[in-house]
Amino acid sequence: MFQDLTNSNSSRFQVSEFILMGFPGIHSWQHWLSLPLALLYVLALIANTLIITIIYQKVSLHQPMYHFLGILAIVDMGLATTIMPKILAILWFNAKTISLPECFAQMYAIHCFVAMESGIFVFMAIDRYVAICKPLRYPSIVTESFVVKATVFMVLRNCGTPMSVPVLAAQRNYCSQNQIEHCLCSNLGVTSLSCDDRKINSINQLILAWTIMGGDLGLIMISYALILWSVLKLNSAEAASKALSTCTSHLILILFFYTVIVVLSITHSTKMKVPLIPVLLNVLHNVIPPALNPMVYALKNKELRQGLYRVILLDLKGNHE
Repeated sequence: MFQDLTNSNSSRFQVSEFILMGFPGIHSWQHWLSLPLALLYVLALIANTLIITIIYQKVSLHQPMYHFLGILAIVDMGLATTIMPKILAILWFNAKTISLPECFAQMYAIHCFVAMESGIFVFMAIDRYVAICKPLRYPSIVTESFVVKATVFMVLRNCGTPMSVPVLAAQRNYCSQNQIEHCLCSNLGVTSLSCDDRKINSINQLILAWTIMGGDLGLIMISYALILWSVLKLNSAEAASKALSTCTSHLILILFFYTVIVVLSITHSTKMKVPLIPVLLNVLHNVIPPALNPMVYALKNKELRQGLYRVILLDLKGNHE
């Protein structure tokens, strides 16, 4: 599809490829960042694979909340894999060139996976709301069918809505500059090189941010406000503490995920004099959550910890034999 977009506009494209320069201001020593980034990427792949394996193997974890966690693990691996191989190729092999279709495809994939992660957080918040505020109705509301419908909704919404981003980016006229001061094909980074007006791209990006991210964050805040209200009405401090403890891991991940998005929005809108900061934040936002999410849930969830120990012990036993 992206190839067709490029071909249909070939008469307007005078630039045949983009050059991803990497981290602005530190080009001479940016290769040293490859080691921590590679470790984060490997950790993300291993940790999320373990989470999926544990949920699949342990029958007691075949519950809606853990199904959402398994979907989150798949999305996290997809998000990290969308950007990390290219970033490592830039840092290790100086492979900075990227074709227009590949750039637009990466742009689309990043938006899809980030929106998908945001959507999963919404349904996990709804799951916690029903479990705490309407515990007796939980088995009849949050069912296997609910998980399937939620997943289909997320796929349709988050694969369809971001389509406008690469489509509009492909309509711009790239006539001279082709060096992107970034490690990945961000929408604003690419369209800033166009020779014509990119106002429509900025407006579209703003609308998507407010409707998808803003809407998701609003639903999450409402869910947790209702949870807090319900917990405050409990007479037992122990019961309130137990109810809130089931939400802490979710809240930690949400806090990091949306805080970075807000900071990125502010840095882009204020046009910081130190462009390294938003670029570094953008990269870390796409690789730290995939590595962090499994560890936070494993540390806070007893059943996941037990499943992790079981998988590790079985591997050690197999290797010993």
